Amino acid sequence: MAISTLDPKTALLVVDLQKGIAALPTAHPMKDVVRNTAALLAAFRRRGLPVVLINVDGRAPGRAERSFSMAGLPADWTDLLPELDRQAGDHVVTKRTWGAFTHTDLDKYLRGRGVTQVVVAGVATSAGVESTARHAHELGFNVALAVDAMTDMDADAHLNSVTRIFPKMAETGMTQELLAIVNAAQEERT
Repeated sequence: MAISTLDPKTALLVVDLQKGIAALPTAHPMKDVVRNTAALLAAFRRRGLPVVLINVDGRAPGRAERSFSMAGLPADWTDLLPELDRQAGDHVVTKRTWGAFTHTDLDKYLRGRGVTQVVVAGVATSAGVESTARHAHELGFNVALAVDAMTDMDADAHLNSVTRIFPKMAETGMTQELLAIVNAAQEERT
């Protein structure tokens, strides 16, 4: 695992860190995922880089053997976690499929800002994070994944994504590694 660099126009995509999902049992402590994500958010905002906060309020209509029903969920289920400290300049995307690009304005938003790379964090590693990262890669974005700023409801699924899938389409690393790169770039600018 190593992230070689971040492009000058890199955006941070935070997937599904919302009240309803954060309350579910996960393979890794949610508090650690949220803490690492908050550190990335602060660094990206300090550098003036785009931040995209993504929540989910629906699911793809096709049949599946195991699917999650959206019926009867609490009213605040889609609310972003307060620890994300949503700012006026953050772009918010509400998705209704696993991936954040399908039927949303995310691609247009990123290209309109000249973004060439995305860093992805959030939940669930094998669903929302992986789908979003795959689509970003297919669209030609460089992709980096903060593996300690994500988790899954299934430890085996998380491990499969991190060790088998992600290295084929992205660079993977830890939050501290990404923060060092972002902070070094900030120091070069000043």
